[in-house]
Amino acid sequence: MSAPPDSPADQRLLLNALPGVGPVTARRLAEAFGGDLGRALRASREELLAVPGVGPATAETLREARFDCAAERARAARLGFRILSVGEPGWPEALGHLWDPPLALYAEGAATPDARAVAVVGTRRCTPYGQARAREIAAGLARAGWWVVSGLAEGIDLAAHEGALEAGGRTAAVLGHGLERTHPSSALRLRRRMAETGCVLSEFPLGRPPDTRTFPQRNRLVAALCRAVVVVESDVAGGSQITARFASELGRTVCAVPGRADSPASRGCHALIRDGATLVTSAEQVLEELGEGPTVVAPTTDAAEDPALAHFGGGEAHDAASLAAASGADVASAAVTLTRLEIEGALRRRPDGRHERA
Repeated sequence: MSAPPDSPADQRLLLNALPGVGPVTARRLAEAFGGDLGRALRASREELLAVPGVGPATAETLREARFDCAAERARAARLGFRILSVGEPGWPEALGHLWDPPLALYAEGAATPDARAVAVVGTRRCTPYGQARAREIAAGLARAGWWVVSGLAEGIDLAAHEGALEAGGRTAAVLGHGLERTHPSSALRLRRRMAETGCVLSEFPLGRPPDTRTFPQRNRLVAALCRAVVVVESDVAGGSQITARFASELGRTVCAVPGRADSPASRGCHALIRDGATLVTSAEQVLEELGEGPTVVAPTTDAAEDPALAHFGGGEAHDAASLAAASGADVASAAVTLTRLEIEGALRRRPDGRHERA
């Protein structure tokens, strides 16, 4: 058994790195040893086994605890990361609402979320409609001065981060693995943009790969950091539902965006609304739930005033022939209109060649 570190921050960093030991075990150790984690790391096997939830394997791990905190901090610094501990500058106060707050927080970026933060989350298997709603809601929240928090995953998460950045706002990603990883790798450029004004966070030690336990842990941090969680598209099972449940347990506002009744991507949102989540379709409605007036300024473009867009309401999609029939224009003119509105970002081309609202 090696001597434990003297620094409480390094004691937490060491516990954070040990297999089978996490925030829940650390809390139980602190309660059993009068808040002194150093005592817990010096305890005998018998003393450790007397702690609720600590079995022989965990006791052995704690007795043989070895981790080079100095090397971990040096590696993080080389990568441009900070390692934060509770009470230190940059540590988000909102995490204090958790029963099992993280033992350490690895951070990349200029700042960490303050009290004005909203999570915008959803499925990787999203629709163009869902991506557009996530981007628009995130942009509106960012323009109103709110942080947008998500998980840097494909689909809704990436759309939310992109929307916040496009609006000139700040966004934070919470990862379910070590901070030196970026998944998907295509998000690396986006991550670098996020770090310029916002941040990327992880509670996991460097080198930790993702697994079935890391993502639920990540989701509780997303919920804790935010005043509200907005689920844009989700099936009835998955990470977004876990985040919404954590948010509800923490007393946060839970909102959900409705979608098509026959879309699997919207079943989870409809279930949340049925169970009491607030139905929202815009950033203004989210802000109203948070007690703020309609301060969001929507972007104005020539495309937003185009009369052809009136034929794309309610998820309706058109090709040149059907738009010509609906609008009374000739097919050639309708084709030009579709192309122009796609370039302006008002329409999005579907895999079947038709266009729908972006």
